Amino acid sequence: MSEPHVTLDPRGLDPVQQKLRGPLEDQLTSALQAATDRVRASYAGEPVEQVCQQLLDETRSGLHPDIAAGFRPDMDEFCRVAVAIVRNEIS
Repeated sequence: MSEPHVTLDPRGLDPVQQKLRGPLEDQLTSALQAATDRVRASYAGEPVEQVCQQLLDETRSGLHPDIAAGFRPDMDEFCRVAVAIVRNEIS
């Protein structure tokens, strides 16, 4: 699996939100990648569901509180990253 990346859905964004979309995606992706590294490094056989929750918690902890509060990721995608961590498919 390649490095995880966050892509925001552009539907329904106003022009200001659309202008901020790129920098916000960059910030969210950076937080997710750092969280993936931390969770992978501390992985000790936990079930996928627990790894997925750790990944979400670690990602939110790496964000500004206002951004973290509004961050509603696709949990299926987060769990795909968790499965890759469990299977040691992310280096």
